[in-house]
Amino acid sequence: MEGMTSTALAFLSAGIGAGLAVLGAGLGIGKLAAAAMEGSARQPTVAGDIRTSMIIAAALIEGATLFAIVVTLLLAIKA
Repeated sequence: MEGMTSTALAFLSAGIGAGLAVLGAGLGIGKLAAAAMEGSARQPTVAGDIRTSMIIAAALIEGATLFAIVVTLLLAIKA
């Protein structure tokens, strides 16, 4: 770790942070989609409402992920 500068460590931590944000979003959207599919299979009459709610929730998850990635990149650039 002697040769690592603070800039290198900032970029490394930004990469780890962005990766964790994307990993969390992927897991969250996967669970969301699984629950929506199960709900649609149980009650096909409300499948449209379930799909609409799923799309809104997925968009909110993606928005939070995008915000986390922007923050990690800004922290890396600032260092």
